[in-house]
Amino acid sequence: MKYKVLSKSYTNLVENVREYFLEADTNIWDRRNKIKILLFQKEEITIKSFKIPHIINKIAYTFFRDSKAKKSYENSLKIIDFVPKPIGYAEFFQFGLLHESYFLCEKFNYDFTIREVLVNNHYEDKNTIFQAFAAFTYKLHEKGIEHLDYSPGNILIRKLDNSYEFKIIDVNRMRFKKFTIEERLENFAKLWAKDDDLRSIVNAYVAFIDIDKDRAIDIALKASQKHKDKKNLKKKLKGKEIVD
Repeated sequence: MKYKVLSKSYTNLVENVREYFLEADTNIWDRRNKIKILLFQKEEITIKSFKIPHIINKIAYTFFRDSKAKKSYENSLKIIDFVPKPIGYAEFFQFGLLHESYFLCEKFNYDFTIREVLVNNHYEDKNTIFQAFAAFTYKLHEKGIEHLDYSPGNILIRKLDNSYEFKIIDVNRMRFKKFTIEERLENFAKLWAKDDDLRSIVNAYVAFIDIDKDRAIDIALKASQKHKDKKNLKKKLKGKEIVD
């Protein structure tokens, strides 16, 4: 077993994460990966269990690259102001190869994700949320943070008294870089936003950067459509429903 923990107070939890995960009965995600919530020392903890990799990836994660659990933890430490507080990660090996891996963080009590805002044309306070989201994204970009899956389900939002608090999750796939203006705008592509919504977000974002508004909107819309076309082509080839 290999593990790291943010604080010694969580050592027992991380060392015995498999048992804690098995006993936790609040299951919030059960697909390729599994996510559960448990109460540990009066604190709600989110535990993500990553899918057991196939043999080629077992070799890769053991000898050539970091596991998703380790990357989730280490990336979270680098961008700690933008994510739920990381707690630790654990890796378990079988026959000398990575078998199971877990990432632990605090539970962020969010009210909704950006997805709900994007799919509902009449979502309450929509323009204000888009403005706050644009400001949050600008802060990410200014810190050189590129979330490679900046998609609706990975952007959590909590409503405060007079503002909104944002956190990003699923941060094992990230890059740290200096953005060009084009790359900043292209980073909105995976939102799968309707054109009018994307225009609203970009209109708010351009207040922070030096670019003509119409050009910025054009860059963002083209990147968004390119992403949709690529995903829809894959769906078409698999016989799945096409979404605009």
